[in-house]
Amino acid sequence: MQRPEVWRLMSRFNSFKRTHNVLQHLSMSNHTAAAEEVLLERKGCAGVITLNRPKFLNALTLNMIRQIYPQLKKWEQDPETFLIIIKGAGGKAFCAGGDIREISEAKKAKQKLPQDLFREEYILNNAIDSCRKPYVAFIHGITMGGGVGLSVHGQFRVATEKTLFAMPETSIGLFPDVGGGYFLPRLQGKLGYFLGLTGFRLKGRDVHRAGIATHFVDSEKLGSLEEDLLALKSPSKEKIADVLETYHTKSKTDQDKSFILEEHMDKINSWFSANTMEQIIENLQQDGSSFALEQLKVINKMSPTSLKITLRQLMEGSSKSLQEVFTMEYRLSQACMGGHDFDEGVRAVLIDKDQSPKWKPADLKEVTDEDLNNHFKSLGSNDLKF
Repeated sequence: MQRPEVWRLMSRFNSFKRTHNVLQHLSMSNHTAAAEEVLLERKGCAGVITLNRPKFLNALTLNMIRQIYPQLKKWEQDPETFLIIIKGAGGKAFCAGGDIREISEAKKAKQKLPQDLFREEYILNNAIDSCRKPYVAFIHGITMGGGVGLSVHGQFRVATEKTLFAMPETSIGLFPDVGGGYFLPRLQGKLGYFLGLTGFRLKGRDVHRAGIATHFVDSEKLGSLEEDLLALKSPSKEKIADVLETYHTKSKTDQDKSFILEEHMDKINSWFSANTMEQIIENLQQDGSSFALEQLKVINKMSPTSLKITLRQLMEGSSKSLQEVFTMEYRLSQACMGGHDFDEGVRAVLIDKDQSPKWKPADLKEVTDEDLNNHFKSLGSNDLKF
């Protein structure tokens, strides 16, 4: 896919008020040398990770994961490294997600990539969570799917006015993974259920207001923020937090605007408190407001199987540890790889681009409890263990 075509596709997506931005997964098979896909540098007091596939919105590949993980572990042990910074090259995206086209092609060719990528990605996400060094993610630009996994589990997440956050996996026959089952149900009220099921996009300061980012800075200040962090001498976690807080406090962008979902939160909390997708849909129908009907329209386009497994994932994840969530999500990822909807979602959104996936089953009623239970079944010796 040529670059102009990518941006044409982007503008077409953006012309809808609420698309399921599967730009996350705009991934092409034209790979540059693996060594250049991610830059790993020691600068000042920090280890700096730069996701370096700007043409592909820094979509995450297995090669990138395999470079980042060992380096993260090295820096964690290194007494001269006091913090770790992760950012995306190019200014358009931090990381628009995992390279799902690559996964879909490998799956059809019966290769092991779908097993390896999810396993190693979740192991990396868990290593970010348990990292003993302060970890600062600059989530500037598009931050979706796999990009969320590289940031949300770290100690500090810095959003800018150009940040675009979403977990749109239900629109491609997947579920909000990379620990979504842990962090989404822990957002305020039922906000995470709403974001995970609808793929709703949050922008700019709203990413901070939702509790996904820890700080908000103006994008033009990111460079000097990074310089100030790198210039710290043997910094403690508190010193790093102080620098971030100083920049956060100085930013006035959209400071007076209220959270985009503020006026709807009571309704979201009520609608998404239901224990079944059928009941959530009934709640939206009964409400009948334009906002409710808009969400209904969105939900009706999603994979019915994805919706049901996502709701259960979030409900179960709300009381699990992060590692237990990753084990559960690994089971789900492999079940989705064996199912119909993932390939169909990739076809409809990325390959034929007709935006008309034919889900199987096509109706929520046809997704049985047995289907659902099979997605959550243990993989025995293939389970993800920590």
